[in-house]
Amino acid sequence: MTHARVVVGVDGSPNSDAALRFAITEARLRGAVLEVVMAWTLPFTGSGSWDLTQLPDPEPIAASHERLLETMIADVDTEGLEVRPIVVQDDAASHLSELAEGADLLVVGRRGHGGFVGLLLGSVSQKLAAHAPCPVAFVPADED
Repeated sequence: MTHARVVVGVDGSPNSDAALRFAITEARLRGAVLEVVMAWTLPFTGSGSWDLTQLPDPEPIAASHERLLETMIADVDTEGLEVRPIVVQDDAASHLSELAEGADLLVVGRRGHGGFVGLLLGSVSQKLAAHAPCPVAFVPADED
């Protein structure tokens, strides 16, 4: 039997806090499993050639993201829901699109600048709007 799934992408921003709360509501309404995804990549700086020996150790970075995700989930009411926290070292848009395959809904925060600029989506949201394999909800931050 296939279970309903709601996938939400978070990054610790106010936009993703709002997206998480929206996704929780949707998961409850749908009787769905909630997959809370935090994707991260190593920051690259410089130009052209890379000295791979100078890249930071990804383990502490991954652990930091895991703690942040745990805190985000602990700060909201998920009682009665099956929650699957997922932290990955990958491009957010690509990974969310892959995870959303077969999901009932994909939820992401949108960049909230207000005014005309606020009508624009962030880069992850733009990619998902064009390539997501399921319905997508773009949630503004609470202050929008």
